[in-house]
Amino acid sequence: MSIFKQLLFLLLLAGLGYGGYEYWRANIAGDDAPTAEQQGPRPVSVELARAEARVMQRTIEAVGTTRALRSIDIVPEADGRLVELNITPGARVTEGQILARLDDTIERADLAQAEAVLTERSQSLERIRTLRQTNAVSQAALEETVARLAEAEAAADRARRRLADRVITAPFGGVVGLTSYDVGARVSEGQVLARLDDLGEVEVEFSLPETIFAQVVQGQTLVARAAAFPDRSFTGTIAAVDSRIDSISRAFRTRAVIPNPDSTLPAGMFLSLTLVLAESEHITVPEEAIVFQAAQTYVFVAEDDVARRRTVTTGQRRDGVIAITSGLSAGEEVVVRGLARVRDGAPLNIVARDRDATAESSAAAPEQPT
Repeated sequence: MSIFKQLLFLLLLAGLGYGGYEYWRANIAGDDAPTAEQQGPRPVSVELARAEARVMQRTIEAVGTTRALRSIDIVPEADGRLVELNITPGARVTEGQILARLDDTIERADLAQAEAVLTERSQSLERIRTLRQTNAVSQAALEETVARLAEAEAAADRARRRLADRVITAPFGGVVGLTSYDVGARVSEGQVLARLDDLGEVEVEFSLPETIFAQVVQGQTLVARAAAFPDRSFTGTIAAVDSRIDSISRAFRTRAVIPNPDSTLPAGMFLSLTLVLAESEHITVPEEAIVFQAAQTYVFVAEDDVARRRTVTTGQRRDGVIAITSGLSAGEEVVVRGLARVRDGAPLNIVARDRDATAESSAAAPEQPT
């Protein structure tokens, strides 16, 4: 077959095919078959999250070490041998409770002698006063007896104090620490037997940068965490702010008080602190919803299953959420997944509505100051 006949045959086949297609479109498919232009763009599969109003916190981090609200060394005020020791490490004691007692045999004898002399001189003064009424003794004798009585009273007071020094009591309630002594040991004046800490509250002193000096005041709340208690936090308040700023570190000292009724926190423990500087309510969305393009920041809002581009102004961000200061209202749904194919006006195929994407609305999300 010549080339000409082959071409003619191919043209004939093409004509028959085109005619068959036109016949199908006109008589079988009908006028209702949509064209590519009529079908429009295909819906984009996306996931949505609801914009929610929540409290955002501006915070700053610091570290500090605990110390007892009151702390003293338990020391004897005299030399002697321990005859009683009521110090159990870690035990709670009450104010006035006897912690230790020294041998007081000599001191009791001295007090008895001083009181006997006091009694004798008191009786002597009564006799002199009676005789003085009849001028049987001179005024000088009466005055000398009065002086000797005062001397005896002072001696008795010293004897009572020396006896009292043989007993060591707790000046306030608290928790006692370790001791290295036992009953029978001889101790010297000023020798430390143990420590007594009042741990009903603990103090924490820490430093903050001078840039936030005006934002820190008494009564502000802070949250403390310790490595020893990873699942627990402790809430305290600012008790004092130093009036001076260190010229080298450019920081100022701050002191906080943390309630510790069960004595969980010991003195000397390292704490991580989070200080709340300010709180404010904002509309928030997940960070994945934000699109940055050149100098614009926008989100895609789902309106009747259609994507609408919305320019927004962002603010604080923390823990995966970001505050929207303008351009969005609470309750509106924004696209968080599938953004790569979303365009303004594109139809949406909503796969899921992630209502928990911004966490609980009542939770406060702290944010570091800029």
